[in-house]
Amino acid sequence: MNPEEIRQRRLQEMQAKAQAQGAANDPEAQRQMQEQQMQYEMQKQKILRQILSEEARSRLARIKLAKPQFAEQVEMQLIQLAQAGKLPVPLTDEYFKGLLDKIYEMNRPAKKEITIMRK
Repeated sequence: MNPEEIRQRRLQEMQAKAQAQGAANDPEAQRQMQEQQMQYEMQKQKILRQILSEEARSRLARIKLAKPQFAEQVEMQLIQLAQAGKLPVPLTDEYFKGLLDKIYEMNRPAKKEITIMRK
């Protein structure tokens, strides 16, 4: 089971629990959800520190500033590949660049082509 699935399941459990108790506006429930989210982020950062070299982590941080959603996708894919044993650890910056190119190409929308026909 990957970390994203675990996170989604925990989030669903917390939401169901909050609805069952009728405590959607309860500050304690919100605090618990924030705490779980922070624990998840800390665990993810710990795994990424083990996977990536210093230069690759720096590159990922810069990507996160520019494109947060893309960076989140990259982080999840890196964690999944590392857990499957398909990545060399630690991941060098050059290898990381290649992976980024591949991930970007997969997620890029198809290029639309417009043809103008004159009569």
